[in-house]
Amino acid sequence: MTDVMALYDREITQRLAALREFAAGGGLDQAVGILADCLAAGGVIQSFGTGHSQAFAMEIAGRAGGFIPTHAIDLKDLVLFGLRPLSAMAGAEFERDDTVADQLYDLYDIRPEDAFVIASNSGANGSIVGLALRAKREGHPVIAVTSLQHSQAVVSKHPSGKRLFEVADVVLDNLAPYGDSTLDSASGIKVGPVSSITAAYLAQLLTVGVAARLQAAGITPPMYISANIPGGDEHNKAFEEQFGVRIKPFAHLDEMRAGIAARLDHQITPEGGAYK
Repeated sequence: MTDVMALYDREITQRLAALREFAAGGGLDQAVGILADCLAAGGVIQSFGTGHSQAFAMEIAGRAGGFIPTHAIDLKDLVLFGLRPLSAMAGAEFERDDTVADQLYDLYDIRPEDAFVIASNSGANGSIVGLALRAKREGHPVIAVTSLQHSQAVVSKHPSGKRLFEVADVVLDNLAPYGDSTLDSASGIKVGPVSSITAAYLAQLLTVGVAARLQAAGITPPMYISANIPGGDEHNKAFEEQFGVRIKPFAHLDEMRAGIAARLDHQITPEGGAYK
């Protein structure tokens, strides 16, 4: 391993060790309790992230070893259903747009017992803050995963002036530095970002903690198993059918389009486009 790789390894491992100590000291207990209560009540864990924080949402929702009652909220869904033009995906302005939050929330079948886990390294973009605020107004608990060092140093892009950590009920620091990257380079631009790795670790610490909490309460955790092992598809499908459009919107297109039409006063074409 070259010297620079050893330095990067140290940046990662010291942060993972700090998160492990944080969890061992009870730092995740409140978040674990929120998510365990959500699942025990028949709720769905709603996860959201933009940019590279989408990877965090994927760690929470729809993966082997994770919970089945989970759903990853995705900005692209607004484009796929014709509520935003394809050109919206061309740049960073989409995730900075605070007006997408209500459209996203209204797009899905979100119920009172659901809980939100929202990840954003900066915690400042309009869509992130906007969705957190909407979830709070609707009475949902919100767990944030963010870089406090970065977020406290930047200005919110949401009209409220708030950042994610100022909205959420529980804030989990991913321990990424300002700007995310950790090592100097010859060009003067830093390399070696860490937030994707630390956030994924937090996601799995939450998952195993919630599973243990449910087991202790006598509840069998509703977990995905790999679809690439015998019986995986059958196991997963049996649980997925209990939640339907709440966790698999695109597996129930007609039902989802009918819901959009009712909520947004739009007609949804067979291709998924929306028109008045």
